[in-house]
Amino acid sequence: MPTELHDKAHIDVFDRAAREHWALRFGVTEERLRKAVRMVGSRVTSVAAYLGHPAR
Repeated sequence: MPTELHDKAHIDVFDRAAREHWALRFGVTEERLRKAVRMVGSRVTSVAAYLGHPAR
């Protein structure tokens, strides 16, 4: 997994490593992560807020 994944402002749900990273970080399934991105867009802060997690 690229080291810059955690520094990105957007979540690339088409990249398997990125999906796994963000799903693990937010404690959700990859499907839940995909749904969050569909609902609020790919910005990490928006997805974090939607899922009820701090963006850090």
